[in-house]
Amino acid sequence: MLNENKKGKLFVISGPSGAGKGTLREKALNDIKNLVYSISCTTRKPREGEVDGVQYRFITHEKFKEDIEKNLFLEYAHVHSDFYGTLKADVIRELNVGNNVLLEIDVQGALQVRKKIFDAVLIFIAPPSIEELEKRLRNRHTESEEALKIRLNNAAKELELKDGYDFIIINDDLERAAAELRKLIESQI
Repeated sequence: MLNENKKGKLFVISGPSGAGKGTLREKALNDIKNLVYSISCTTRKPREGEVDGVQYRFITHEKFKEDIEKNLFLEYAHVHSDFYGTLKADVIRELNVGNNVLLEIDVQGALQVRKKIFDAVLIFIAPPSIEELEKRLRNRHTESEEALKIRLNNAAKELELKDGYDFIIINDDLERAAAELRKLIESQI
């Protein structure tokens, strides 16, 4: 699947919804040379302010299922009633030309990547507590009460898998966690 002589390194950031993955990525990693952010596909509806091709590629359930059948995804998962996935070709192209690639994906997807790209660096972003996570999710005002319960149930299961990662960053203080994430990635490049 990957060129044995790939020149770049793959970094995977994941953790429960509301842990602050996207905020940390934007704060810490936007200006690291030769680090490319790979935009995932999703079937969920865009949130207010999200733009197709920037935060995600928003596609239909039918298109996503077609792409699964064509084996186009490096990883994909059914999470919170929608599909999320990373296109294989995007990642391979960037790694093979020498860019380091950053994925911000769910825990299911990260564990799939680990099986396919053994030297990928997996970084788990954890909330300081499940109570803080619930507070963050509620403050986003993006989910119904039912969707919120699903996300919190999933978060509890995802937190149990954090020991399968290379690194764990607790996002209890945004500035400290962002600095830790940046230092970690720079040290691995």
